Amino acid sequence: MNLALVAAAAAGVQVGAATVASRFALDEVAPLTLAMLRYGIGALCLLPFALAQWQRQRAHRRYPTPGPLAWRDWLAMGLLGIGQFGLLIAALNFGLMHIDAARAALIFSLFPLMTLSLSAAMGRESIHPRLLAGVLVAIAGVALALAPKLLSGRDGHWIGELAVLTSAGIGAVCSVLYRPYLQRYPVLLVSTFAMFCSVVFLTLAALTEAWPSHLAAISPQTWMVVAFIGLSSAAGYWWWLYALRHESATRVTVFLALNPLTAALLGRVLLGERLDAWIAGAIALIATGLWLATRRPTLPVT
Repeated sequence: MNLALVAAAAAGVQVGAATVASRFALDEVAPLTLAMLRYGIGALCLLPFALAQWQRQRAHRRYPTPGPLAWRDWLAMGLLGIGQFGLLIAALNFGLMHIDAARAALIFSLFPLMTLSLSAAMGRESIHPRLLAGVLVAIAGVALALAPKLLSGRDGHWIGELAVLTSAGIGAVCSVLYRPYLQRYPVLLVSTFAMFCSVVFLTLAALTEAWPSHLAAISPQTWMVVAFIGLSSAAGYWWWLYALRHESATRVTVFLALNPLTAALLGRVLLGERLDAWIAGAIALIATGLWLATRRPTLPVT
């Protein structure tokens, strides 16, 4: 069993569930504030385990020699954390204020194609036909999900779709750039440090939403949903970084195809969102793309 791909699949399901939960919470919590709470809770959950690992690693001198290189590593990981856990989720939350969870999750599934393109451009990824075909089929699924709006003939704003697309782009960049640091440092330590950096950034950014005065107005039910988002994110992003450490960025990110399936089903059951034929067809295409993209190329018979 490939544990890295199992972790990637679990992270894909977690993203879909958190998307639906965020859609619910955004009725009471502003997008930057929700992102701050999400990763504040997540970072606090991971902190005790990260500190214990830090002590063990220091005792065995397993880190790169202290100096300018190590400090540059930590600075880079902090900036990637702000992107991966701060800007990405803030943009996704903003998009969820304008479109339903299922379509947002489907657009977010463009993540693998963006990752593939960037990774190939940087020479870090070899592209085989099945992988490329799988990603393109997944993109066709996203296009199918947007077809009703494109064919309606009515002028409408696309700010929600653009925000989610921007979120996917940020995630692709961070996924490719994370891997060298994940190979030098423990996954748990990197994820916790990155989350804390994003929380510092989001705490300041969310002041524009006057978050200190709004927390008391959040209902107990919404606090429970926020707690779920934070706790699941702590686990989900540890799985995500573990997968990135042991597998290529493209093979890992393609498991985000499980995100729209999860979001569509939970959105229908919990939020009463409509699951029409367009969405069902899009999910089928994305599932097919997942199957194609994660199959290893067969070696030629000699």
